Amino acid sequence: MLIDFHTHSTASDGLLPPAELLARAQRRGVEALALTDHDTVAGCREALEHPIAGLTLVPGVELSCHWGGATIHIVGLGMKIDDVALQHLLVSLDRLRRERAERIALKLARLGMPGALEGAQRLAGAGPICRPHFANWLVAEGHVDRVAKAFDKWLGNGKSADVKTQWPALQVAVAAITDAKGVAVLAHPLNYRFTRTKLRALCSEFALVGGAAIEIVNGRQAGSDIALLKRLAEDMGLAVSIGSDFHREWAHGADLGVDTAVAGDLPTVWELLF
Repeated sequence: MLIDFHTHSTASDGLLPPAELLARAQRRGVEALALTDHDTVAGCREALEHPIAGLTLVPGVELSCHWGGATIHIVGLGMKIDDVALQHLLVSLDRLRRERAERIALKLARLGMPGALEGAQRLAGAGPICRPHFANWLVAEGHVDRVAKAFDKWLGNGKSADVKTQWPALQVAVAAITDAKGVAVLAHPLNYRFTRTKLRALCSEFALVGGAAIEIVNGRQAGSDIALLKRLAEDMGLAVSIGSDFHREWAHGADLGVDTAVAGDLPTVWELLF
């Protein structure tokens, strides 16, 4: 069975509108999908209004938060998207994203690249401005030839146009999901580049504050990484989740759909949802 519990649309930094994302998933044989845009449920709401036969759509979101001096992403699955407290947090996150975008644009202007805020906003449309919007604008303006290079030169952590944002604490993001009757999942645990000790500490606190699962697949991963994350989930008493973290079609990225067989006999997030 193919499912995908980590995807993005044009409501945040994905390339496909929600309806096109769902249609692509259906063509690929995906049976259940969660649309988990960054800090917004706008695309999810749109998708829920246009169901596709044979595809179960799970309400989702990917929330930004702060732990251990780093930005952490928590995927929420199956929440009530109109929950008042969740909506309040999303409004706050939207404000933080706007402030960050303004500061990034100011830094880029000082580096000789004015107009970044307007350019990123055009690419974001009505959605929140994310760093990939700036990266794509930098490519379109000819400042770099690839999105990855924009992060390597200016937008990545510690680079000259990097902006640190004081996102809500981990427990705030988890509570917003669980209080809205959803399941909280730690997204792409290895992306934070923590030591094994620090990663275990993150997972321990995540479980303590109500987190339920960690992603063992979030795109193309080595089998050794999947095995490591499965052991971590088992050690911490957490269920497992899988997804592509799909943003767009490209040669080095995963397409929609992950086989549930990868979970083996571990407890799974889909068992919590269905």
